[in-house]
Amino acid sequence: MDKAKTTTVKESSAFRENAENCLQLAEAANDEIKAKRYRRMAEAWRALADEQDWLDGEAPLERPT
Repeated sequence: MDKAKTTTVKESSAFRENAENCLQLAEAANDEIKAKRYRRMAEAWRALADEQDWLDGEAPLERPT
């Protein structure tokens, strides 16, 4: 059985959930260095989600100029 056909959660949705988790960790961080690291991780997860949407043909990929 093809795994891609049986997956119920889109990969990009899982990536966005990871981004949200990172933002929650940033809020709970006990110093600014850790908070900044978690915010950067959240940005990376969101970018990965956008890229996955593009790969899935669901959205145009817009890169910052």
